[in-house]
Formats: sequence, structure tokens, C-alpha cells
Amino acid sequence: MSIRPIAGLLLALVLLPGAPALAQGPARTLVVPFENARSEPRYQWLSEASAVLLTDGLRGRGAGAITRSERISAFDQLHLPVAASLSRATVIKVGQLLGAAEVIVGSFTVEGDDLEVTAHAIRVDVGRVRPQAVERGPLTDLFTIFDRLARRLAQDAPKVGPTPEAPSLEAFESYIKGLLAENPATKADFLEAALRDQAGFDRARLALWEVRRDQGDHESALATVKDVAPDSSWSRRARFAAGVSLLELRQYEEAFGAFKALLDENPDGPGASNAAVLNNLGVIQIRRGATATTGTATYYLTKAAEEDTDPDYLFNLGYAYVAEGNHQGALYWLREALRRDPADPDAHFVLAVALQATGSGVEAARERDLARQLSSRYEELERRPAGAGALLPVGLERLAMSPDATRALRADQAIADSTQREHRELAAFHLERGRRFYEKEQDREAMADLRRAVYLSPYESQAHLLIGRIHLRGGRAGDAIDALKISIWSEETAAVRLALAEAYVKAGNPEAARREAERALALDPGCEDARRLLGTIK
Repeated sequence: MSIRPIAGLLLALVLLPGAPALAQGPARTLVVPFENARSEPRYQWLSEASAVLLTDGLRGRGAGAITRSERISAFDQLHLPVAASLSRATVIKVGQLLGAAEVIVGSFTVEGDDLEVTAHAIRVDVGRVRPQAVERGPLTDLFTIFDRLARRLAQDAPKVGPTPEAPSLEAFESYIKGLLAENPATKADFLEAALRDQAGFDRARLALWEVRRDQGDHESALATVKDVAPDSSWSRRARFAAGVSLLELRQYEEAFGAFKALLDENPDGPGASNAAVLNNLGVIQIRRGATATTGTATYYLTKAAEEDTDPDYLFNLGYAYVAEGNHQGALYWLREALRRDPADPDAHFVLAVALQATGSGVEAARERDLARQLSSRYEELERRPAGAGALLPVGLERLAMSPDATRALRADQAIADSTQREHRELAAFHLERGRRFYEKEQDREAMADLRRAVYLSPYESQAHLLIGRIHLRGGRAGDAIDALKISIWSEETAAVRLALAEAYVKAGNPEAARREAERALALDPGCEDARRLLGTIK
């Protein structure tokens, strides 16, 4: 995953009947933290441990279990606490967002020294619950208990590949507590405790690397992962992490060598991809410059985009093309990135630079204006001397932080093949159908059609307005604000300004809400809803 979060504007993308399926491979399964049935604080760590171990067990049997990082990303964007007990409806919604065919929920109890675990799978499309599976045993047999549970839920599928050595129970407990800790220092303390208990616990070592990386301590991060043995099952991930740390330390030659060695290998497993490695090789070339022997940034980034249409990879390719002076190439790839992530302010601004260079000054001004509306970082551009606004900002390239191709939300996988049809008419069709679903409060169906409309016509004001209202109805004020800003930029109306005012109220920003409501009244003096909203803002 990139260091930049997935834009909230694409979060509501879900699979629907009639939409293309995810890439070929095992059906995806989401395992959520189990409920602590007796609410015993000393065993609360087992809630997250249950999800981690069962996910491991399913993946070890070839099942497409969704990784913890994907789950945490979805929870974060939905503003759900990682360790909270969730309703079935919420769990199913998260599963839909991640393209899961099933979600697995469960509970556990500890009585004396014994553990009992109960789990059952729910079909996301119909909500049907499979018969529950129950396993019991001594708490010291935690790993064996969840291995048996995974075997039953995977319908006795055989294991695929070697089974990693289980850590000690004490080290694993510290590892899970490190994952759950909110303070970086506390995270590090728990993870270091896990490594003191078991120095070869490479999974904890990689988690500690993430903490050090997020703290900006790249030297400590590099030292942490260098201790992973070459024959460890975590070796490839550790070497990728070392490459990232070397890159951040500006040791570009060593970083290039680390990623090039990974590229020369063939990753194993379903959906294996070198896209993240190729992306980071391209980033190195952006930062240090190309040479005749090492190749250009666009060479590696083009190959990354061929393997994976992650918007970050597409943005990097467009960004590199601008730096190379190939503005036509940049226009294509930046627009492709924006089809998948319309709320990306950097992509809008870099697109403006490319448009300005090709003589499209009016379009460039529109893109710069939208970039300013989406991010305060571009407001300073208004204070630059005339003619300086088209300069290409440095340092926008985006690193991949994991060697795995695990991006869960793919816009191109939820959009019907429209290349043989006229885009404007098809966008209007999806917009109208999305509007009808919205009026019936069928938000999932509405969002799918509105996404298609936005894909076909990225600046369709009414589509962004309805998307904003759906986010607002779902309590996602931040996502609503992003969508409504694009709607206003595309076409300013009193209705959009009023919706944005309501979003700011929900976000706890009364001053911004008042400005938007006053602007709605200026556009439509007879707008009683705006007048009433102003009366409620304190």
C-alpha cells in the first residue's frame, strides 16, 4: 500500500449484480475480531488474535482471506474502532467494501485454563449464515485450536506450502498488544518485548519496522529488518522493507539493488505481482535521475501500471512523464489516475501543469482551482508570483510499503466495459438510475451507478452531489465534503452549497457551514432550507 491513504471518495465502491467480478482467484473472506463473550479485560487481546490466527489459517489453506492491513484500512475509513464489537449489518457492509463473498464472526470464552471458540460464516450477498463451528482446548494450545477451526471453515481444504513455526504464547500476546496499542512508544515496547521473548519472531520484527518507519527513524527501522534470516518465510517482505528504509535514507544505489534483486525473483502464490517493486524502482529513478544502465522512471512505472492499476502507480507514471517533458503521456496517465480517485488533489495539480505545458490554459486553471479546493497545501500557490503556478512540485511520488498486491478497492473492477459506447449518454443513464436508487434510499445500488457515471464523466456535478449526500446520510462527513467540493467546482448551485453546509455541520465546523449556507442564500435568496440552517448554527 502507498503511504497516502486511499481517498475516501472511492470507499463506497462495492460489488453488485451485473458488475464485473474481482480478478480470478479464491473467493475473498473477511474475518473480524471475535467477541469477548465474558468481557474479561485480561483476555481482550484474544479478540484481535482470533482474527489474525483464523485469517492466517484460511490463507494457509488457499482461501482468499483478506489481510489485516486491508481490514484496518477499511475500519479506519469508516471510522470504526479496530477492537469494537460490531453489528452484523456493519460487518456485512465492511465485507462488501472489501469485495468479500463471506464474513466470519465469532466469540470466545476463557474458563480457567481452557479456551472455547465459536465461529460462523455469513454470505455477504444474501446474509445467509453457515452452521457454526466450535473448538475447545487449553489456552496454551491457542495455535492448534485456531488451526482446527480454520480447517473446518475451509471445508477441510489441505494446507498450501510450509507452515511457519508458531511463536511462544507470551511473544504472540505481546505482538497482538503491540498491534492494538495507539501510542507509537507503547507499540514499540510491546513489539520489543515479543522479540525479547523470541528473537526469531519475524512477524513482530516487521511490525516494529512499521512503527520505526512511521516515526521517521529509518536507521532503526533498517537495523530491525536486517536481522530477518534469508530462509525465513518473511524474508521477501523484510528485504522489501529494507529497500524502503534505504530509499528513505537516500542510499539510492543500495535501495535500487535491493529492489532489483526482488524483481529478478518470481513471487509465489495467487495474485502475486511485482507491481510494488517496480513502482519503487521508478520512485528511486525519479529521485536520483535515470542513467543509461539503470533505466528511466517511466520504464519501471509503465511496467507497474501494466501489472496493477493502483491509482498511486498511475499517478507516479503521469508525474514522471511531466518531469521528463512528455506531457501527452502525462495527460493520459493522470486522467486514468483521476478516473479511479477523483478526489486526489496532487493528481489534479500535476495534470494542470501538463495542461499548461500543452497550451490548455483554461483547463489548467480549472484543475489548479480544484486542487486548491481539495487541499490546503495548494492555497499558497495563490500567493506565488504570476506565472509560477505551473511549476511542478517536487516530492509527490508515492512509495509502496508492501511487496504484496493487496489493494482491495479497484475502480476498474466495478465499472462496466464502456469503451464501445458513447460516454456521455452512458454516464447520463447511470446518473439517472443512481438518482432513482438514491430517492428509494438504496444507497449501495445508487453508489455503484454514480461511480460509473463519474468514471465516464469525471466532472458530472449532479453525480458528485448525490455521492456527497449518500456519504452524508451514512455519517461520513469528510467523504461528503470531498465529493461536494468537486460538485461545486464542476457547477456551483445553491443545492450543492447547502449540502456542503450540512456536511460541515456534521463535521463540527460551524464557521465553514455558515459560509456555505450564506453562499447558498446568495445564489438562491428564496432557499428556506438555507435560511433555517443558518438559524441553527451557533
